[in-house]
Parts: sequence; C-alpha cells; structure tokens
Amino acid sequence: MTYCVAIKLNAGLVFLSDSRTNAGLDQISTFRKMIVYEKPDDRFMVLLSAGNLSISQSVREILQVEKLKDHDEDEGITIWNAKSMFDAARVLGAAIRHVYERDAAALKLAGVDFNVSLIFGGQIKGEGMRLFQVYSAGNFIEATPETPYFQVGESKYGKPVLDRVITPHTPLDEAAKCALVSMDSTLKSNLSVGLPLDMVVYEVNQFQTDKVVCIDEHNPYFKMMHNSWGAKLREVFDSIEDPMWNGEHTTVPLMQPASRNQALKKISSPQEKLI
Repeated sequence: MTYCVAIKLNAGLVFLSDSRTNAGLDQISTFRKMIVYEKPDDRFMVLLSAGNLSISQSVREILQVEKLKDHDEDEGITIWNAKSMFDAARVLGAAIRHVYERDAAALKLAGVDFNVSLIFGGQIKGEGMRLFQVYSAGNFIEATPETPYFQVGESKYGKPVLDRVITPHTPLDEAAKCALVSMDSTLKSNLSVGLPLDMVVYEVNQFQTDKVVCIDEHNPYFKMMHNSWGAKLREVFDSIEDPMWNGEHTTVPLMQPASRNQALKKISSPQEKLI
C-alpha cells in the first residue's frame, strides 16, 4: 500500500509520497515511489506511483525511452522533447499500455490484476504548470482550480484536511505543511503507509528546485508537526461543548424535547422495528 499526494497552486507544485510496500503483515519493504525528471531551464516533472510495484517500476523505466508516434513518419514524442505537459502525459499513458501489452496476460494467469495509479505533474517551458492523475488504462484527468490536488493509494485518511485548507491561492509553504499533516493523518490510521517520506516543492517558472527532502522518523520538523497536530486537535476537541440532550447549560442543544419524542416514536413504530 501507499499514499501519494500532489497539489497544484498558483505559486507552484507540492509532491509527497511515502515509501512502504507490504507483502504481508510480517514482510514490510521500502521502495521510493517518486521520481524527478529535470532539465534545467527547460522542464521539470515529477512522477508518483501507487499500485503493483513491479508494474510501476516497469512503467518508470520505459517512460524514459518511450516514443509516442501519431503517424509512422513522425520523429516521436518523448518526455524530453514534448512541447506540453499534456503530450508528456500521453507518453506516460503509452508507457503504461506498453507494459500492459507485455505483462497483463502473464499477470492474469498468476491471478494478479494489472493495477497501477500515477500522478504526473510539472512544467515545460512555454506553458503553465499542469498536474494529471493517470489510470491503469493509460487515460488521465487534469487538476483544475476546483480540484487542485490528486491523491493515490490510501487517500481517505488525509483528504479532510486538504479539502479544508487547499485552494489555488494557498502559499507553497502552507501547502507543504498541509500535505505533511495529510500524510501524518494517514500514517496514524493505516500501518500500510510508512516512513521515510519523499517531498518535492516546485516554484512556478523555475524549471528546477532545491526543495527536495527525504523525511524519516528523526526529522525535527516532522516530529514537531506530528506532536503539535495531535495536541492541537485535542485542544480543539476539548473546547467544543459536550452534547446536552435537554438544552441545559448550552445555547445549542443537540435535541429539543419535541424532536426527541418524535425520534423515539419513529424508532418504536412497528414498521421500523428490526427483526
């Protein structure tokens, strides 16, 4: 299992992935799920992967040499000469289909599904930043101002904080913090996601970055954030009044007597009884 998240902002892009893979409760391995493709002053791209590890590793290797030809006489589009991130995403889709054609039949005979989920984003000189989520069939969707982030893997635990905080106007550092909180929530609730983490923060129109970090259990910022987030959540929880069923000592009763009686009447109705 895994958890990867990528965020597209007006100010740049944030990418974060864990590195745990499981083959059983007693067999835990660590593999990097992030790869950076960088050509200074020309293009900067990041790929995050989830799903079957052998498939995602094959896709990553093929992607570096894959050529997409719309016509036989074409020179071919690669991630290194693509004029747009859309074309680069098309090359990625072709690499996935290449692996499918090669391995899917054998995997099926072994009872293994062809399962891979990818996030691919970055910027090529001459256009703005773009972010895509790519599926097992090689098709993809693009992030929009209404949906400025993508997740793959164990996404449910880290989604609420992203929904509450992230907008296209969120500053890069704040988005990086939010991504780490999202990951911390996932680590807390799911043992199949684990440290170390890989994070890349890219500033718009730079075509390179020095904000690349590997985060392990000894990282002082992540330790501080983990402890602070848990403590602050508890403080906020404790600051909310407990439910008062009859409205005593609170201006916001959970249930008025009339509505309580109606609810009891509904529950006791013969049609509502459970057998």
